[in-house]
Amino acid sequence: MRVLVADDHDLLRDVLGSYLESEGGFEMHLACDVAGALKLIAATGPFDVTLLDFSMPGMNGYQGLKQVMAASEGRPVAIMSGTLPAGGVDRALEEGAAGFVPKTLPARSVVNAIRFMASGERYLPIDLMRGLGAAKAAQPFDSKLSPRESQVLRALCEGKANKEIALDLELREPTVKLHVKLACRKLGARNRTHAAMIARDAGFF
Repeated sequence: MRVLVADDHDLLRDVLGSYLESEGGFEMHLACDVAGALKLIAATGPFDVTLLDFSMPGMNGYQGLKQVMAASEGRPVAIMSGTLPAGGVDRALEEGAAGFVPKTLPARSVVNAIRFMASGERYLPIDLMRGLGAAKAAQPFDSKLSPRESQVLRALCEGKANKEIALDLELREPTVKLHVKLACRKLGARNRTHAAMIARDAGFF
């Protein structure tokens, strides 16, 4: 997978690039500003996933995002930042960003986020989901989910199929599907894979 990381913080850019390469399966390209990112895209073609630092030179708010998205021909382009202005996540998504990746996210979670976006999904960590303030998002999972939904979500994180979950919890498979659907809705997840990723990022297990 070809990934472009554009960030004007040398240490973060280089460390993240090295980590992803060490994971295997990633061909990393690095830039320090929007102009550099556009130059790489023009020279080598669109990347499978592009991460853009929101505050680096050339971004000019969301203008840089729009430029890189146009050059990327529909490939996922996400915002990466330590902070965003109020409403920034919603605005980035409205502009067409594939997601928001906080710089505080553990490296392993960044890998998962990149793979998730490469599959065509949008990525948001649990504490920055659309429509949720930080205080609300910080609530424990058991205040958002019923006990049974929490059990099902934990099983999803373990990679179990609905049939396995039904056997383990002595439920009918349609009931498990309903719990999965409700858990996804409450967490703002697009599907079971996204729900499991949100749970992992939040330290659910």
